[in-house]
Amino acid sequence: MLPLVKKINSYYNNTMKVLLIPEKCIACGLCQTYSKVFDYQDDGIVKFSDSNDLQMAVPDSDSDTLLAVKSCPTKALTIL
Repeated sequence: MLPLVKKINSYYNNTMKVLLIPEKCIACGLCQTYSKVFDYQDDGIVKFSDSNDLQMAVPDSDSDTLLAVKSCPTKALTIL
């Protein structure tokens, strides 16, 4: 296999894409409690700690983020 193809396959096989849906967020704080990937805007609505994007790739091995997504009561966090 070509090196670039291996790199692409490795990227997609070892990450999960997390999508934020701010309109559904009720600012309960669970996601930030479980994972450092999440933070809050001034109004308390969820955002990523290091980005203003609504989608981010995180390692599959990040069990804290997976727990945060599964624990969101309004499903404002989704895995694509």
